[in-house]
Amino acid sequence: MSKKFKVLMLNGSPRENGNIALAFKEMEQVFEESGVEYENISLGRMDIRGCIACETCGKTGKCVFNDIVNELAAKFEAADGLVIGSPVYYGSANGTLMSCLQRLFYSTSFSKRFKVGASVVCARRSGCTATFDELNKFFTLSNMPVATSQYWNNIYGLGPGDAKDDAEGRQIMRVLARNMVFLMESISLGKETIGLPKTEEHAWTNFLG
Repeated sequence: MSKKFKVLMLNGSPRENGNIALAFKEMEQVFEESGVEYENISLGRMDIRGCIACETCGKTGKCVFNDIVNELAAKFEAADGLVIGSPVYYGSANGTLMSCLQRLFYSTSFSKRFKVGASVVCARRSGCTATFDELNKFFTLSNMPVATSQYWNNIYGLGPGDAKDDAEGRQIMRVLARNMVFLMESISLGKETIGLPKTEEHAWTNFLG
């Protein structure tokens, strides 16, 4: 692997040593073995407010709220891949993480095309697939290939560290990381040999008129 790939990992859990952190560690082990540079940032306890639709970012190129979101923008632009992880709250992702992602994706104008995305979720019992689908929508709206594993990217646990007993979930994370590395390598090779697919100017359609 000639190029040094970079992955940005965003942990939306307020428990810094919780089950999402455990899942991320399984992935980090693979990244280290593969020579991939990664940065893991915990967002769950940060004060991150939601988007207020002021459209300032369209004029200035950054969010009007000068917090972690603007710091993440440069890291995201430099990354080849993005991993986002969240516990399940009422069948949905952590609210702090969602506020961050909505502002991060909306306020940044750089191309996210063919950056590889992966989402990871944890629950005591139910809601994983709904949250998994919710997080993947950020990727599929942005021309970002979604890394998959041998099962949905779920891991199970209630208390911090419980997921260590989910052998299948931990394996899913390692397979996910390997697949993510393969996608980043393949995309890089494709860019060099055949180039990226042709793009078209976005055709915006308003259903009301």
